[in-house]
Amino acid sequence: MKVSRIAAAGAVAGTAVLALSAPAFAHVTVQPEGEAAKGGYAVVNFKVPNERDNASTTKVEVSFPGEHPLASVMPQPVQGWDIKVTKSTLDKPIDSHGRKITEAVSKVTWTADGDGIEPGFFQKFPVSVGALPEDTDQLVFKAVQTYSNKEVVRWIEVPQEGQEEPESPAPVLELSEAEDDHAHGASGASSEEASDDTAPAAETAASGSSDTTDTTARVLGIVGIVVGAAGVAYGVLAGRRRGTA
Repeated sequence: MKVSRIAAAGAVAGTAVLALSAPAFAHVTVQPEGEAAKGGYAVVNFKVPNERDNASTTKVEVSFPGEHPLASVMPQPVQGWDIKVTKSTLDKPIDSHGRKITEAVSKVTWTADGDGIEPGFFQKFPVSVGALPEDTDQLVFKAVQTYSNKEVVRWIEVPQEGQEEPESPAPVLELSEAEDDHAHGASGASSEEASDDTAPAAETAASGSSDTTDTTARVLGIVGIVVGAAGVAYGVLAGRRRGTA
């Protein structure tokens, strides 16, 4: 009886946890593959879950921040989806690698050419972006999700620090601090020098390790043969004893 009560209580608690946590991961979100460092380039994934039981997600529109335009935006092809990239003229041109950029991507739209994101599934939409701004800690991307039943959900509310998360929060990409290129280069040089100096020793160690491994394998092979032969002999003797008895 106690076991049954404990199991029932656990099930109820688990259901409650799922019910409370479900909204937290059901939003459209954006996450980098690795880090999204200021001033650098990154691949980010827009993760779109299907929140409906009776409809599929057939279109996803993501608006890129106009206050921090990105000179390079390249979506990765996604099977089963058509991609449209929309560019807009910038109010203030930006410099990128010595070139003056007068327009930038303002929106990327993914439209399903099949079933889309069915109930119980999610889809990731990867995009390469850069150079990331250096004068902000985050980028806000407003998203619009359209279902097969024509329902439209707008993930456009900007989360505010110190306040509760809005009902339909916009995807937010957190930016990390830029790496020190000089220190990184010095570190890389040191690593190359160390690699050159230690290469012979590494090869010798690898050779010794290989010889040891081969010897161990031979010994284990011989031991295995001996043990197998002993097992066969024991089986034969046991059979003879049973026959004599």
